[in-house]
Amino acid sequence: MSQKILLNSKEIDIILHRLACQLVENHTNFKETVLVGIQPRGIFLAARIEQILKEEYSIRDIKSGQLDITFYRDDFRRSDKPLEANKTRIEFVVEDKRVVFIDDVLYTGRSIRSALTAIQSFGRPREIELLTLIDRRFSRHLPIQPDYNGRQVDAINEEKVKVNWKENEGEDVVYLISK
Repeated sequence: MSQKILLNSKEIDIILHRLACQLVENHTNFKETVLVGIQPRGIFLAARIEQILKEEYSIRDIKSGQLDITFYRDDFRRSDKPLEANKTRIEFVVEDKRVVFIDDVLYTGRSIRSALTAIQSFGRPREIELLTLIDRRFSRHLPIQPDYNGRQVDAINEEKVKVNWKENEGEDVVYLISK
């Protein structure tokens, strides 16, 4: 197994600042916008984006949350071992809001489809957008595309894209892993 660095810490930082800037351009003051990190790994990206918005753009009243999609997945009954759910933390109403889903890697689109179903438990959003750090664009099973994208990666199906966050793995880096 070999791994190649796709993005180092500095490159990730540059991309995060660009993504935050794009959000500001489209959402201005965030009064009608909520950020939702998709569990388990989108929450790290969402927290970073929120931090940049607060510190560099002085946007103070950002509503953000975490959405667990475990039991909304279409494959959750196909595993031999019991699944462990993550926490959902949405302490606001999404009814008639602009929701920005945030996830680290967009691969088949199934996680986002699950998130679209799961968010309906919290109201009916006016609009839903998708922000991803990595878009594996040739691996889609569903017609789902990101509105905000850090980097497109053309990885063949046997290759994996792994995003490490310093909050979780001690480093900010994106690897392409080949078997």
